[in-house]
Amino acid sequence: MGRLVPAVTRALDILELFLDGDGTLSAPDIVRKLQLPRTTVHELVTTLAARKYIVPVPGQPGRYRLGVRPYQLGARYAEQLDLAAEGQQVARSVAETCDETVHVAILEDTDVIYIAKVDSTHAVRMVSAAGRRLPAHCTSVGKMLLASLPEHELAARIPDGAELAAMTPNSITDPAVLRETLAEIRERGIAVESRESNPDVSCVAAPVRDRTGQVVAALSISVPMIRFSEERRAELEQLAAKGAAELSEHLGHRSVA
Repeated sequence: MGRLVPAVTRALDILELFLDGDGTLSAPDIVRKLQLPRTTVHELVTTLAARKYIVPVPGQPGRYRLGVRPYQLGARYAEQLDLAAEGQQVARSVAETCDETVHVAILEDTDVIYIAKVDSTHAVRMVSAAGRRLPAHCTSVGKMLLASLPEHELAARIPDGAELAAMTPNSITDPAVLRETLAEIRERGIAVESRESNPDVSCVAAPVRDRTGQVVAALSISVPMIRFSEERRAELEQLAAKGAAELSEHLGHRSVA
């Protein structure tokens, strides 16, 4: 790997400062935040402004905001995004860490469709495939996605009198019970299902967000019951959340601390 170019690094540091606060900065602000010499900041700001990466703020002399060029680059990046491909890449990384089966799924009506999958290397593992469709209420990814819907949309998809099919004796079949479960998931930010879609498997899932903050998918880790425990669950919940956050970042989402 080649060496980093200091001037380019500093220019990028300046651009990233605009992600915080009200999105406007002056040269003195940049000097203070990055602890750079004033002459260096002046040269970098002048160059960035000349290339339309930053522009003066109307009515606020000496202050700048992001220009059109970063937007154009971001739009081109968004055009090239492939959720399935990005999901497969992150799922592979998560699976390498925990050596369990990892899925990424999206919601379609009241079902989930798995768009990415990486298998565990264990002899005992979950048998599934990308492209498979399952009832959302029976899976951790599905419950995570249902929990992310606005209340009116959830009610339209699963009305109070809906008949929920059971995949195992542990599946939720009562819409009222499902709503209680979804409320808990919203509060925790993590979904868990224990033998609800497969009598021998438990799963944990976390939400994947796009650049607007909307939940567009969920990432899950599936574990055979012979390797599942409360301690293991806590570990996998953290890993699923980390993987989902990484995939969200790939999609342009920026978490707010």
